[in-house]
Amino acid sequence: MDNQRLILFIALAAVLFLLYESWMQDYGRPAPMPVAQQQTQGPETQLPTAELPAVSATPSETLLAEVELIRVETDVLRLEISLRGGTIANAWLLDYAVTPDRPEERFQLLKATPPNLFIVQSGLIGDQLPTHDALFTASQRQYVLQPGADRLEIVLEWTNGAGLVVKKIYTLSRGSYLIEVRQVLENQGASPVTARAYHQLQRTEYHDPNETRFISTFTGAVYYSPEDKYKKLKLEDIPKSKLERPVTDGWIAMMQHYFLAAWIPPRGVQETFYTKALSSGRYLIGKYSPLLTIAPGATHSFTDRLFIGPKLQNTLERIAPGLDLVVDYGWLTVIAKPIFWLLSWIHLVVGNWGWAIIIMTILIKLAFYKLSESSYRSMAHLRQVMPRIQALKDRYGDDKQRFNQEMMRLYQTEKINPLGGCLPILVQIPVFIALYWVLLESVEMRQAPFMLWLNNLSAPDPYYILPLIMGVSMFVQQRLNPPPPDPIQAKIFMAMPVIFTVFFAFFPSGLVLYWTVNNLLSIAQQWKITRDIERELAKRRH
Repeated sequence: MDNQRLILFIALAAVLFLLYESWMQDYGRPAPMPVAQQQTQGPETQLPTAELPAVSATPSETLLAEVELIRVETDVLRLEISLRGGTIANAWLLDYAVTPDRPEERFQLLKATPPNLFIVQSGLIGDQLPTHDALFTASQRQYVLQPGADRLEIVLEWTNGAGLVVKKIYTLSRGSYLIEVRQVLENQGASPVTARAYHQLQRTEYHDPNETRFISTFTGAVYYSPEDKYKKLKLEDIPKSKLERPVTDGWIAMMQHYFLAAWIPPRGVQETFYTKALSSGRYLIGKYSPLLTIAPGATHSFTDRLFIGPKLQNTLERIAPGLDLVVDYGWLTVIAKPIFWLLSWIHLVVGNWGWAIIIMTILIKLAFYKLSESSYRSMAHLRQVMPRIQALKDRYGDDKQRFNQEMMRLYQTEKINPLGGCLPILVQIPVFIALYWVLLESVEMRQAPFMLWLNNLSAPDPYYILPLIMGVSMFVQQRLNPPPPDPIQAKIFMAMPVIFTVFFAFFPSGLVLYWTVNNLLSIAQQWKITRDIERELAKRRH
């Protein structure tokens, strides 16, 4: 019994450590590419096709800085669009602060200059057609979604002076992070024009100075296809495994912790997805459309959707199939999604994610009440027979085989399940890991305050108060369990609360809150059951 308990506690500690290690391996920031490797990528050729336009090798941020930016603002987005190719150079999310301590400073997702360069580009491929390096014009320099208006349209225009006119039109909607992007090609010349539309996302590695170094999340390219489903591409792997494949009804994205930008092609159209590593540590993922011919006097509109915003699960799953998969809960998604649904439902009622976690913990405890009751009864009975086990140890201490046989016989006589005390912990482990992913991946809980000093449940407790309370609760819980007869094991068990306190000091405070509340409920339940059994035994004696 004692060896099994010891193994279980060690296994749980190993789970905590491996959880952190696997997170770092899967989502850790890759090391910067060596300069020599960056320089061998050649000129900044943007598309893997023979029809590529001649594109300058000058870094994107230099070209964007040469022209004026158009400022656009809705109720949820503030954008800066460059007249150089209509590139979206900067984007701020108006409902999201950088840190809880600076609520007035809005989070910037797109950024035209290093570090953390991240831009959205589009253009046309064909003879004398505008790429993302072409210069457009606009009728005004500032667009604001006015009160009472639901849509805002920004029109950029380019012409070659010989009958070709291209309009790039961005349409934004109130309360939405989804943007309609149309590239309208008007052939006013005398000859047919062949063209493809392309759309791409370009970024460098992302380093967040406000994120604790103990939490590292995935930054990179992702794409979805009905055949391969959801695929992640680390930025460091893009030079080694170039993507170029036709996809129908898929999407491409660049994402980071909590946020992403994604291009969603029109349904039913086969487009080619591609990736490329550029100079200066830049990477891109993009797509291009089939080749079309526009007759003289005809007009064709290449229409796509662009998402720039947070990983709101309910929103993303309505936009495109599989887009909600960017909220990556790992291998315990089957448990994590119901946990998130339950937390969201409770949050709608109580309006606080901390109380939602506490209420969810109570509900989970009630769901497994009978299992825990059986376990704690077994532990309470075991506590009562510990003197007899110690007597067996004194009698057969040198004969371990005989001691184990006699101890198992005692368990059978007293109807004690030697694994009974392990069941509550075994039940908690998958819920614990799933909640870990939910707290780290759900933007809905980003910077979620609870009460007092806990102003961010997705980050570690800044004062380590909650981990200390958790450690004390774990110590009390151990005191309610029968002590192991082996003094070495007893010392190991005494050290467990300290070890777990250190582990939990670096975990999200929402996760520590769950574990602490669960411990307190377990202590109350175990104390009551132990007292009830002691009373039953006292009555039998009398």
